[in-house]
Amino acid sequence: QVQLVESGGGSVQAGGSLRLSCAVSGFPVSEKCMGWFRQAPGKEREGVGNIDNSGATTYADSVKGRFSISRDNAKNTLYLEMNSLKPEDTGMYSCAIRSYAGSCVSGSILAWMFNYWGQGTQVTVSS
Repeated sequence: QVQLVESGGGSVQAGGSLRLSCAVSGFPVSEKCMGWFRQAPGKEREGVGNIDNSGATTYADSVKGRFSISRDNAKNTLYLEMNSLKPEDTGMYSCAIRSYAGSCVSGSILAWMFNYWGQGTQVTVSS
């Protein structure tokens, strides 16, 4: 059974930090491309970043320098560390796994190549 469960979301003030977790069952996070996405009400889904099987990461321009993706292979968990949060970072954050490959496609965070998704965790940033 494949399962991705996000946690760590919440409400914070601008400038604050949060660390989101994505616990994965069914596939090793060390061998797959994994990604983080977010979506705000009335807006399209946005790729936040991803990490491939070599540990290489890619980030959206809007979060580069503020967010960081990492993984704990022993816990089979993916993380998204978010710093200097802004109101525009508000949204439902979901993690996803590309179960059939370790590569992520260089320079892109593409939703279509991920085939398993978590339910998401809400992040709300206020001024």
